[in-house]
Amino acid sequence: MRILNVVGARPNLIKIAALVKEMQRFPEIDSTLLHTGQHYDDNMSQIFFDDLGLPSPDIYLGVGSGSHARVTASVMVAFEKALIQHRPDLVTVVGDVNSTLACALTASKLRVPIAHVEAGLRSFDRSMPEEINRVVTDALSTWLFTTERDANENLLREGISPDRIHFAGNVMIDTLLHNKNRALQTSALERFEVEAGQYAVVTLHRPSNVDHPDSLQAILSALGQIQERLPIIFPVHPRTRDRIETFGLMEQVNAWSNLHACEPLGYLDFLHLLARALVVLTDSGGIQEETTILDVPCLTLRENTERPVTLTEGTNRLVSPTPKRLVAEIERILSGDIPQGRTPELWDGKAAERIVQILLADRSVK
Repeated sequence: MRILNVVGARPNLIKIAALVKEMQRFPEIDSTLLHTGQHYDDNMSQIFFDDLGLPSPDIYLGVGSGSHARVTASVMVAFEKALIQHRPDLVTVVGDVNSTLACALTASKLRVPIAHVEAGLRSFDRSMPEEINRVVTDALSTWLFTTERDANENLLREGISPDRIHFAGNVMIDTLLHNKNRALQTSALERFEVEAGQYAVVTLHRPSNVDHPDSLQAILSALGQIQERLPIIFPVHPRTRDRIETFGLMEQVNAWSNLHACEPLGYLDFLHLLARALVVLTDSGGIQEETTILDVPCLTLRENTERPVTLTEGTNRLVSPTPKRLVAEIERILSGDIPQGRTPELWDGKAAERIVQILLADRSVK
């Protein structure tokens, strides 16, 4: 069975790592790793290969960054050539980035079956580019592997046949559980001179939060107030750093002595910081899941989430990204009003095992 596994951006690497390692256990699987290059610098890509013990990509497309249309089109053109050359029996795509959509579209046109890992998640907000990517990728996929039961219901409502839907668990959690002990041995806390349980971690990258001066200024204003009460570690996404500089806000950020703005971190260092934080503020999807497993309070700076299980069973709260609301939520955390969570169903570190077994058992694959 020739399987072509696709990654394109930093979150994809965390998810694909568990699948690649599981596939390596089976001699009947010929697994190839393809990196589109959507995230391409060392901080956003190479350090994750190193931390996760992933082999170098067998195929690297090197498409780089750009607008949604440019990235999607560039990946499709390059990926078509790779499919024709390597002729896999199936393509595995993960998550919801532009590379996921582009490779699914291309594989579908060439009649190569697609397995979508992390299928069925819906924010029901079509203004989010990721939502479009999710809906289209799911419509094209033969196997849809879901992380929570709400995702199964979403797919059924969209008319997808039940025999294509498989509740398998969460491969991102597989990777977290496999690497947690290693992560806790890094020197991340010492490097930032903070103490466990006495700091916040912040990540920002979504267009709705960083692409408009007023929105970004509002969030930064809140962080300025929060850092007076609590040290903040803020690994700055390249997109966010560009917007901060473009809007003339970098001097303001640098003036806050208790806010540590730094380059994006590797997987192990970042996992260490998440695990030991008092609270995490983010607009990332995956971090909502990671904090749930780590039992760390998470404030998601969005009006919606495609991961409702992190709200109903996890440690996540949706928070409108306004200074008044953000500061109030931090005060709640500092006063001891901390969300209590539990481990969602099948987030047990064995999702990759279940996925690979289902693919091996499907006799429609060569």
